[in-house]
Amino acid sequence: MKKVLSSVVAAIALIAVAPSTVMAIGGPSGAKIDYMLQGQIGEVIMNPYEIAPLTAIIRNGGYVLKNASVRIVPKEGGQEIKYKVSDKHLLTHGGIPVFGLYPNYVTSVEVEYDRFLADKKEHFKETYKIYAPNVYAEPTGTQLQTAGFFEKANIVKVDPKFKDRLYLVNNLMEKTGKGAKVVWNNPTGGALEWDFNSHNFIIDTTGEIRWFLFTPPIHDLRSVVKSGNMMGFKQNDDGALSWGFGQRYVKYDILGRVIFNRELPFNYNDFSHSMDDSPNGNYFLRVASSNLKKLDGKNVRTVRDVVIEVDKDGVVQDEWRMFDILDPYRDVNFKVLDQGAVCLNIDASQAGKTLSAKDLEALDKSDKFGDIVGSGAGRNWLHANSVDHDAEDDSIIISSRHQSAIIKIGRDKKVKWILGSPEGWSDKYKPYLLTPVDSKGNKIDCGESGSKCPGYESEGGGFDWTWTQHTAFKIDEKSKGDIIYVSAFDNGDSRGMEQPALPSMKYSRGVIYKIDQKKMSVEQVWEYGKQRGNGFYSPVTSLTEYQADKDSVFIYSATAGGEFDFQTGGMKSQPNPFLLEFKYGEKEPAVEIQLMNTAGYQAMPFSVQKAFK
Repeated sequence: MKKVLSSVVAAIALIAVAPSTVMAIGGPSGAKIDYMLQGQIGEVIMNPYEIAPLTAIIRNGGYVLKNASVRIVPKEGGQEIKYKVSDKHLLTHGGIPVFGLYPNYVTSVEVEYDRFLADKKEHFKETYKIYAPNVYAEPTGTQLQTAGFFEKANIVKVDPKFKDRLYLVNNLMEKTGKGAKVVWNNPTGGALEWDFNSHNFIIDTTGEIRWFLFTPPIHDLRSVVKSGNMMGFKQNDDGALSWGFGQRYVKYDILGRVIFNRELPFNYNDFSHSMDDSPNGNYFLRVASSNLKKLDGKNVRTVRDVVIEVDKDGVVQDEWRMFDILDPYRDVNFKVLDQGAVCLNIDASQAGKTLSAKDLEALDKSDKFGDIVGSGAGRNWLHANSVDHDAEDDSIIISSRHQSAIIKIGRDKKVKWILGSPEGWSDKYKPYLLTPVDSKGNKIDCGESGSKCPGYESEGGGFDWTWTQHTAFKIDEKSKGDIIYVSAFDNGDSRGMEQPALPSMKYSRGVIYKIDQKKMSVEQVWEYGKQRGNGFYSPVTSLTEYQADKDSVFIYSATAGGEFDFQTGGMKSQPNPFLLEFKYGEKEPAVEIQLMNTAGYQAMPFSVQKAFK
C-alpha cells in the first residue's frame, strides 16, 4: 500500500515540474492545429454563424487570399452552382464562403484561388469533400407536418433560360403549443398572437434544397420580442437578406452573419408582411402603432396600418399613419370577405360566411379590438401587406387586402391614386380613383357599382380589379415618368364585391397594370391564373414580381391546393404551392414547380452571384 502511495506522490510531483504529454492541448510543443485540413489553406467551418447549416467557410489558414471562385459539383442530373467571391468577402469571412451544399450528403466543392505569403503568390485549384446535415424545421406536433414536408419539389417544366435559377421560399407552418401564449394589453389590441414557426429555404430548378434558415438561435416562440411570423424577405442590392418577425427587423448575409438584428422602435409594434429596401439606403416597414389615442379617449394598439421609414442606424425618419390618411370606416369590402380565410387566420368552419352590417355595427360599438376584421383603428380594417418605395417621386405604393385596393401615397401623406373598385369610397377619395381603359384609351364600363368589369367573367382578356390582393410593386425598368407599370397577385376572394355561388368558382391570378398617373387611368396589360381555375386559387398570401435580370415575371401562388375539413373546422391537407416564372409578356410559364405539403407566404429568385459580389 505504501509502495502504491509513494508511486502516486511521485507521479504528481513529476506532473508539477515537467511538461505533460497527456494534459497539453497541442502536445509537447504547445498549442497547435489538431483538426483535419483538406487542402492548401485552413480548416472547414460548417454553419459558421449558426443559422445556415448548408453553408461553410474554408478558412484562409493565415494566408492572404484573392481571386477566389467556387463550384458546387451537382449530383447526377442536378444543378451546378458556381460563383466568384470578391476580396471583401474573403476578408470578412476569413476564408472562402461555401453556399449550396446538399443536405445529408457529401458534396464535392471545387475552389480556385490565389494564395499570398509575403511576396510569394501561388495559384491553387482543389476539391473539398464536405458533409452537411439534413434539413430541419421546428416540430409542430401535428399530423400535417409529416415526412412529406421535406419532399423534393415536383418539377413540371424548366425552360433552359432559367435552368440556373435559385428560388428563396418563405413558408409558414402550423401554430405550435410553444407559441401564441400572450396578447397585448394596456393598451389592448394588436396582432401579437399571430405567431407561427417559419420554414425558409432555397431550392434549385431540380427541386433540391440548397440552403435553409435554422431559426432557433434567433427566433423564440416563447419570447415576446423574439417571436412572430418571419416575413418580408428581400435580397438587397448588396446581396444580403432583410426581413422581419413580430417585434424585430433584421438583416443577415447568406452565410448567416448578422448585419443588424433590432427591436422595433418603441412607438411601433407587430411587424409583418413587408420590409422594402429603398435605393436611398433606408427601409420601409409595415408595422402598427403601439399606442394610439382614439377620439373617444380609448388607447389601442392598431393592426397592420402604419408604414415607417428607418435609416441604416434604425432611426425613424418618417411615418405613414393610414388611419389618418385613408378611411378606416370604409367597410364595403370586408362585409364580403370569406371569414374562413381572413389572411392567415384560417378557420374552415367559417368558410363562405360573411359579416353582416349588423355584425359590423355591433363590433364598432364594442370594446373588442385586435386582429379582427372591423372598422376603425384598433381592428384589422386595412391589412396592408406590401409597401414599395417609388424613389422617382418619393412616394409609397401599398397593397391593402381588406380594402381590395392598391394605393399610392406621397411624402406629404396625401393620396395620389387608388387602383380598386370605386364602390364605397367617400367623396373625399373619389378624385383619386383610377379609371379603367382599354389599349386604345377608351373607358371601360364596369357596371353601376363599378365592381364588375368586362374581364370579371370573360376568360382571356378584359379588365378586372384586384381582390384581397397581395403585393403591389412598381416595375421600375418598364416605367417612365407618369407612365408606370405595377404588378400584383390578385387572390380573388370577394371578386366583384361578392362571394360566388360555389367556392369552386374562385380563382387567383398574377396581373400587371399600366397606369397613366397624369390622366388617372389604368389599363390591364397582362394576367395569368384565371385559366387555371380553382386549383390555382390561393385564398391568402402569395406574390407577383418582375425580375429585371431575365426580363421575367415571377408568381408564387402560395396557398393553392389546401383541402379544408368542414366537419372539424381544420385542414385535411396542407397546400401545394405553385412557383411560376414567365418570359415577360408571354402567356404560358417558362418555369413551373409545385411544392408539396407546405403553406407558403412568398417566394422569389435568389442570386448567389449578388450575394458574394
